[in-house]
Amino acid sequence: MGRFWTLLSNLHSIAGPVVMLLYPLYASVIAIESPAKDDDEQWLAYWILYSLLTLTEMVLQSVLEWIPIWYSVKLLFMAWLVLPQFRGAAFIYERFVREQIKKYGILRDHQDHHSGSPNGKGKKKFVQFIVPKKAS
Repeated sequence: MGRFWTLLSNLHSIAGPVVMLLYPLYASVIAIESPAKDDDEQWLAYWILYSLLTLTEMVLQSVLEWIPIWYSVKLLFMAWLVLPQFRGAAFIYERFVREQIKKYGILRDHQDHHSGSPNGKGKKKFVQFIVPKKAS
């Protein structure tokens, strides 16, 4: 019975990186190479949610380590986000994340740029934000 539990704990440890990183990396490459847009949205949404969850985990680490089933719950949630049968990442992004981004006006400049804005103000603002100004 001891070997069985050892096997289960090792599988549990390997499942996280496989479900949360290896499969999504593989599927993201396949999505980029495919002509369809739906899979691109699914995997971009997944990486956004994965980043948000990772940052949240970093901030709440001292609280989460007191919850013994946190890793299992996280693994199940990430599997739901990843599995193509559920398209959980696209669902969460569409229902919650996109609304918050629109609410706080983050997409405004991006939408103006793609709607045919001749001067590309959104892109210029972003470049000015990223590229440091030269001292005169």
